Amino acid sequence: MLRDSYELLYALKKSGYLKTHRDPLWWPNSGTQEVIFGAILTQQTKWERVEESLSNLREAGLGSLESLADTDTQIITTLIKPSGFYNTKAQRLKMLCRHILEDFGSFEVFQEKVGREWLLRQKGIGMESADSILCYGCKKEVFVVDSYTGRLLESLGYRFESYEEVQEWIVEGLEENMDKVHTLYGRELPRHQLYARFHGKIVEFSKESMRRKQVDLTQLLPFLDNI
Repeated sequence: MLRDSYELLYALKKSGYLKTHRDPLWWPNSGTQEVIFGAILTQQTKWERVEESLSNLREAGLGSLESLADTDTQIITTLIKPSGFYNTKAQRLKMLCRHILEDFGSFEVFQEKVGREWLLRQKGIGMESADSILCYGCKKEVFVVDSYTGRLLESLGYRFESYEEVQEWIVEGLEENMDKVHTLYGRELPRHQLYARFHGKIVEFSKESMRRKQVDLTQLLPFLDNI
């Protein structure tokens, strides 16, 4: 049914995804420090709750690495309560901000020089969170894999042993069909934007089409059959 990741991209785009137009990279306020905060706050919770927490931080004047690094943890805890696991997340958020400033000096330098290895050494940062920060916060050519990606691919007949295997399969399928990708979009899309928007398509489709462990592929099948 599905030969490579390009065919999934094609079907999702022809099905009308992305449906939101909030940001060129899909993640709200991409390229800003908020992506770092959001990557931690969104762990094990819904994005709508994360937005409440981010709004609370902004209203309190805590929208920068410096401000969070210097704020009492209990204050941060109170502001991010909508996101759940707020004690742990507040500690990790403050610690991460401090480490970024200690090792890079500023968010702009962090954006330019940070690598996946550094992020994975930080407490509370796993592969998905690290890649989200790299892709959406630093605009690097990294494809983010999440649970939606694995479940959708499994429903289409693919099973992978690891995060890296899924990531490699997605990127390889795009790279091998880059001419078709450019035709699909009508222009040459920067890699980081392509990866970001593809991930966004998967998330949006999955949120609308997954019920418990079942995935409704009705929207995609006509496009997959006609490629």
